[in-house]
Amino acid sequence: MKISLLSMLMVFAFACKKDKASAVVGDAVESVESATNTKGTSYAVIPEKSMVNWAGSKLTGTHTGTLKVSEGKVLMNNGKLTGGKFTIDMSSLTCTDLAAGDGKEKLEGHLKSGDFFDVANHPDANFEITKVTGLEGDAKANSLVYGNLTIKGVSKQVGFKANVSSNGNSVSVSSPDFKINRTDFGIKYGSTSLADTVKDKAIDDQVTLSVVLGATKG
Repeated sequence: MKISLLSMLMVFAFACKKDKASAVVGDAVESVESATNTKGTSYAVIPEKSMVNWAGSKLTGTHTGTLKVSEGKVLMNNGKLTGGKFTIDMSSLTCTDLAAGDGKEKLEGHLKSGDFFDVANHPDANFEITKVTGLEGDAKANSLVYGNLTIKGVSKQVGFKANVSSNGNSVSVSSPDFKINRTDFGIKYGSTSLADTVKDKAIDDQVTLSVVLGATKG
């Protein structure tokens, strides 16, 4: 009994330590929670100072690009991020590693098609912050941001690290790279998890993202 109790305590301690260090960074889970804290001063997201960077890979290489943030808000209370939400304009999807005429337009068109993000029927993706906790000991981030990410009408809980700073009337939120699994949102074209996918044509299920938000009061 003593050994069993000790084991349980060790598991609990490890779980708590993991929550402070990495939490559910990049993990998507089934249940969707509501925001736990909606108190704070509202800052309007500035589209020109906000974006989502993306990277997707296959055996032959990696493509990178950007997505515009069309609108949103962040809530701040005593210098800490407490909530917010923002909208991602999926029609703005751009590939940055290819030049015009070098396959850029073809790739962007394919990613916007029904094989991937189906932009015609799902022009926006959204992220709603449900919880924010402090993070110590990380040079690139001071917060863990949890929220509901909605892509193609599918909502999942996702967590990522972020550096949050405020200066008078402005707020900046930026994340180091984190990964999500596109198949969690029903995007399975060329997935490595599908048996009929030709392996040298397979596209990695993991998509790398990073978020940059600039916001202002009023």
